[in-house]
Amino acid sequence: MNNNLKMRLKSRETLIGTLVTIPSTEVAEILSLAGFDYLWIELEHSAMDFDDAQRLIQAVGGRCPCVIRVPENKEVWIKKALDTGCNGIVIPQVKTAEEARKAVEWCLYPPEGKRSVGVSRAHEYGMKFQDYVSRINKELVIILQAEHIESVQNIASITAVPGIDVVFIGPFDLSGSMNLLGQITHPHVQNAIKTIKQQCSISNIPAGIFTIDTDSAKKAIADGFSFIALNMDAAFLWNYSQSILKDIRNSAQK
Repeated sequence: MNNNLKMRLKSRETLIGTLVTIPSTEVAEILSLAGFDYLWIELEHSAMDFDDAQRLIQAVGGRCPCVIRVPENKEVWIKKALDTGCNGIVIPQVKTAEEARKAVEWCLYPPEGKRSVGVSRAHEYGMKFQDYVSRINKELVIILQAEHIESVQNIASITAVPGIDVVFIGPFDLSGSMNLLGQITHPHVQNAIKTIKQQCSISNIPAGIFTIDTDSAKKAIADGFSFIALNMDAAFLWNYSQSILKDIRNSAQK
């Protein structure tokens, strides 16, 4: 498997990943073996912390790339996430070009950015420090989320910021910012998604989106999205569990 996430994004491969929300090394390992193109380690909407995230990355063992969604677009969260040795970072709620610019700066070492220097797992605890800092600016995947109506209004200036590898749409938060929480198929929400996608095409930036099932993932791919996040670990567990229990119990009642 080609684990160079940035190269695959640039070649516009369709990449399908899933969110990891359960702090279990076995869950992360199983998902990495299942064939996903990347794993999204979720620190914004989960009880996990950076120690959990690092252990999940260690459990994956390089079988597929891991990206971390930080809790907030703040320098302290970004540098702690990058020090785990992740392949990419997801930054939520980017609403303006200035916010996008700061996020990119905090991700990249000088002279391209302003990332601070520390010794961590990313540098193999110092054993490969120089190697890491010399190449990571070219390899790190920076994913900015457009998930608010302000993001839609400013999408042209956001996508003009250098260094963005993916613009990722969070349809549920986007719908909430439009006072249409959860109504992701509403025409107004769909028009906002279309506006972001069209600007990504103009700016030659891959577009990503969260999908909840097979049909929505297929539709997103048909609509030109190349970075797909397909549901999450917990949903796979309860979906399959409920499905087989329903089937068995229905059969038993016949």
